[in-house]
Amino acid sequence: MKIALITGITGQDGAYLADLLLKKGYEVHGIKRRSSLFNTDRIDHLYQDPHESNIKFKLHYGDLTDSTNLIRIVQEVQPDEIYNLGAMSHVKVSFDSPEYVANVDGIGTLRILEAVRILGMEKKTRIYQASTSELYGGMPENKNERGFYDENSPFYPRSPYGVAKIYGFWITKNYREAYHMFACNGILFNHESPLRGETFVTRKITRATAKIALGLQDKLFLGNLNALRDWGHAKDYVEAMWLILQQDVPEDYVIATGVTTTVRDFVKLSFKHVGIELAFKGEGVEEKAYVVSCANPAYQLEIGREVVAVDATYFRPTEVDLLIGDPTKSKTQLGWKPKYDLAGLVEDMMAADVDHFKKELMLKAAGYSVKNQFE
Repeated sequence: MKIALITGITGQDGAYLADLLLKKGYEVHGIKRRSSLFNTDRIDHLYQDPHESNIKFKLHYGDLTDSTNLIRIVQEVQPDEIYNLGAMSHVKVSFDSPEYVANVDGIGTLRILEAVRILGMEKKTRIYQASTSELYGGMPENKNERGFYDENSPFYPRSPYGVAKIYGFWITKNYREAYHMFACNGILFNHESPLRGETFVTRKITRATAKIALGLQDKLFLGNLNALRDWGHAKDYVEAMWLILQQDVPEDYVIATGVTTTVRDFVKLSFKHVGIELAFKGEGVEEKAYVVSCANPAYQLEIGREVVAVDATYFRPTEVDLLIGDPTKSKTQLGWKPKYDLAGLVEDMMAADVDHFKKELMLKAAGYSVKNQFE
């Protein structure tokens, strides 16, 4: 039985990866930060009472800013594979807390690598480092001849998050070469799911769409509607993470769909799922979306109603307008093939959010109070 250790196990990727590894017969250990509130919603279905026998899923309190704690956990767990998914990964927020992001996303990676090296586990433990498409910064001159970003494209990060992650990328590569560790970077482009955090734009859109359709919210406010992203499903991307650590030689891989979509079109697809067609009018901060038609009798909004508007608060100080990845290497060398396209991703997210807010609507109709969460 292989043993895996996952940082960031309470996040979207950590939850899907833990589920995948358990199904493959792994013993899975996760590191979670201490909180006064329960923050394990995504992995509660995997939890096993420690009093049971043959436990294959265990959690440990820890933090990527605490090196001694990480060394202790790695020593206790003796993992065959470490997946470093823990990070402060909200790009816009990274401008507000750049020092914290550098500590967790940059130096936190070093702490994981050092823990393995100090404990003399270089030959035993394989390490996956969660890298990001934000390394490229959307610079058009850095794309390959096919117009994509690949493993050889130059980096030009445009946010504190991207800058911190570039340190994580290079320190992982350095330890691979300096200490002959099996340490790999997975440069993952945007990947979403029903488990995506509510403040990330795709989940913000699907949640708001469901609430607007059900009469629980009036309007959705967004930033740059022209931004182009390469969106895939997190379920597909965690499969690629696992495949990366099963190779004979440690290498770095781009994981992407190779297809881009604007934020505006993602909004249209989300409303289309509930039978609502939108028309966008205006430009820049004056752009708005209005209801054109409602094909689904369950979701009837007033024709001409404004449901989407732009708020300049959500603009980044340095915007990345285009991100599109070249998955050629991951498909040919790893044999990786995504199961979801964009339409399938949106359908999965919308179905989950509509179901969730239907329950809230029933509670509200029965006289109970419901959460009113806005970004």
